[in-house]
Amino acid sequence: MSNLTLLNIRKKMKLNKIMMAVVLSLSTVSAAQAADGKITFTGSIIDAPCSISANTIDQTIELGAISNAALSANGNTGESTPRPVKISLENCVVTTTGAVTTADKVQVKFMGTPSTYDNDSLALSGGLASGAYIVLTGNDGNKVLLNTPTSPQQFVNGASPDLTFTARLKGGGAGIVIKPGSFAVPVEFQLSYL
Repeated sequence: MSNLTLLNIRKKMKLNKIMMAVVLSLSTVSAAQAADGKITFTGSIIDAPCSISANTIDQTIELGAISNAALSANGNTGESTPRPVKISLENCVVTTTGAVTTADKVQVKFMGTPSTYDNDSLALSGGLASGAYIVLTGNDGNKVLLNTPTSPQQFVNGASPDLTFTARLKGGGAGIVIKPGSFAVPVEFQLSYL
């Protein structure tokens, strides 16, 4: 073999060693960037003058472990302690065209299964508890009627208002047996802007 051929073989071997080093270093970098977890961002774009806070769009309100004796009081019309329910709006935009202001009021409609003890309130479901129902009350102290829009609440441009309510458990009435057990009552809400 000539010296020129040996020199070419050595250059190729040196080049192969360099390429192997580059490949190894790149594989080390990609291994160092392996994922440790995953985040998924969800949401939606709605046709409305206000956004709904991510903190209140899907929530669970804990009413507590309520004594059947408390619900049996007053002829089975006893009540639990009211718990706050809040729907937070964000970045409200009020539009004004000339002298006409549009969409600066909001109503809430709670939608769920009506109770046989009170058609305007929520029936218990999702467990063994029975003989009671859930009553919603507005910030004004008036009972919120299920499947019916609430009184309009006004907001201003740039506001982030809270729509506040309370929920409580109430006994089903005279002659109703209040049965202990758990419950999980789903209710949806719908906002209407005026």
